[in-house]
Amino acid sequence: MRPSVAHANRSSALERQAFADDVAYYLTRSPRQLPSRYFYDALGTALFEAICELPWYGITRAERALLERHGADILARVQPLSTLIELGPGSGDKLATLLDARSSPRSITVHLVDVSAAALSLSARTLAEIDGVDVVPHQTTYEAGLVETASARSARPGRTLALFLGSNIGNFDPPGADAFLCAIRASLAVGDALLVGADLVKPERDLLLAYDDPLGITAAFNNNLLVRINRELGGDFRLQDFAHRALWNPEHSRVEMHLVARARPRVRIPPASLDVTFEPGETIWTESSYKYEPHGIVDMLALAGFRLVDQWIDGRARFAITLVEAV
Repeated sequence: MRPSVAHANRSSALERQAFADDVAYYLTRSPRQLPSRYFYDALGTALFEAICELPWYGITRAERALLERHGADILARVQPLSTLIELGPGSGDKLATLLDARSSPRSITVHLVDVSAAALSLSARTLAEIDGVDVVPHQTTYEAGLVETASARSARPGRTLALFLGSNIGNFDPPGADAFLCAIRASLAVGDALLVGADLVKPERDLLLAYDDPLGITAAFNNNLLVRINRELGGDFRLQDFAHRALWNPEHSRVEMHLVARARPRVRIPPASLDVTFEPGETIWTESSYKYEPHGIVDMLALAGFRLVDQWIDGRARFAITLVEAV
């Protein structure tokens, strides 16, 4: 049954209000912030896909190469496999790479979880032509998606493999990462598995080029947050008043992205009841991307209730995928 227009309008209004509430909360914190989950509207999703093709951003290529090289081994370690869940599927290319490594096109249900409708549509199209795959999209948060899929998975025999790729775990601060991995563990049965992709610590110059590329695509991705606030919440950010900045914070092992006020811009966002004046040089902190050492990834997953199955590392690109089992 299709949702009614009234239901869809109510849902849209609730999402808009949640967006406004988040903007009001985070822009009045010190330092000022905006949640990175709001990067991924249709334009933001397209910009991120472009970032993944940049020569200075090697995460996607390294992860895909590891999946191509070790996909059959990964799947062999999680048999009999009946269900896949990908949290944040992006274009669906990496999941398609893993599915191509199956020894036979045995029927499998794939749950895609993302807040971005554009990402879900793109990944569903990517997977649509693969034999034996039943795709179920969930436009919601990761945590809610895990809950939504639980009953469907419990009614299906076989094991579940959850995927959290693209170093998305690095967007959580350490306490948040621990809590999120515990939430994933709570949603899985003993013997189910989790595959995590995580970027490793590398030279500062390489990290900064990945997050402040010479073509300015990452800067556009960052500034699109302001465009989205203007479009959806009636804000009046002027893009020329803010500059993109990426920096490496070695103390916390993270790359940070900020939007830096060039002068003293005044910004009004009526649905968020905000009227804010920025001081020159004041920043909006939009994203953190934590970088890891291989043993740190294993320790973090063990703390959440997982046992190491195997870990594969691209030494040149400094990227790791880690397969663990729920215990």
